[in-house]
Amino acid sequence: MKKRAVIPNIILTILCIVCVVPFILLFIASLTDEMTLVTNGYSFFPEKWSLAAYAYLWQQGIVIVRAYGITILVTLIGTVGGVLIISLLAYPLSRKDLPFGKAFAFFVFFTMLFNGGLVPTYLMYVRYFHLKNTLLALLIPGLLVNSFYVMIMRSYFKSNIPDAIIESAYIDGASEIKIFGKIIMPLSVPIVATVGLFVGIAYWNDWYNGLIYLTESKLFSIQNVLNRIISDAQFLASSNLGSTVNSSSITLPTTATRMAIAVVTILPILVVYPFFQKYFVKGIALGAVKG
Repeated sequence: MKKRAVIPNIILTILCIVCVVPFILLFIASLTDEMTLVTNGYSFFPEKWSLAAYAYLWQQGIVIVRAYGITILVTLIGTVGGVLIISLLAYPLSRKDLPFGKAFAFFVFFTMLFNGGLVPTYLMYVRYFHLKNTLLALLIPGLLVNSFYVMIMRSYFKSNIPDAIIESAYIDGASEIKIFGKIIMPLSVPIVATVGLFVGIAYWNDWYNGLIYLTESKLFSIQNVLNRIISDAQFLASSNLGSTVNSSSITLPTTATRMAIAVVTILPILVVYPFFQKYFVKGIALGAVKG
């Protein structure tokens, strides 16, 4: 190792440790006895271990499994659909010969600064689109174009797709759809993977749409189910109903349950991220070079 690379490597190692240690502490806390957490706080070496938090989640059984299925389905469909819509808008905006291109770009940028607000949005989705208590309520609001991702992908197309390639495809008689599908998208794997990762994480972590548009628990995503579990555990643990609440309810692992829920929620993202990492840095770096 060269001497000039020692200091940067040390700094990056420290930053890596700073990022990883909280996850380790989170996992250990989820395996710590509730009373130990209350008495001693968080520790890498707890006095007493316990699986009570995961046992409490296990009791939910089919509810969590169904919620996971809904979340995975919505995330997969939403990610594919979202990336397709974003790229279909970003590619024309990257072309210099698009009529009224600057006006369309302004409209996209304008939505980054202003939106209609909660009440008009809710009325639109519920009264006119009839999305309330449907799976589409988890899909459609996030499927609509995110202007920030459009701008990133537009910059990537402008900076990294040579006009000569598109012109040569025109000479060979290729249509716009064929150019987009056969040339543009294969050359844009880094930015597509990067935006896809962002969109997928947004769908996976979404709880707001379920809170606003869903009242039927069978349609809840994993985020909404876990949020309800936390609320139920806190209610039972703090209840003063006397004889109507047994002693086991009083000692529910509320703090440990929060940690276990965080582990259960973030684990799939940690598993998927390494497969996108090689595209992530490249896509962000190249997509942000030019505006």
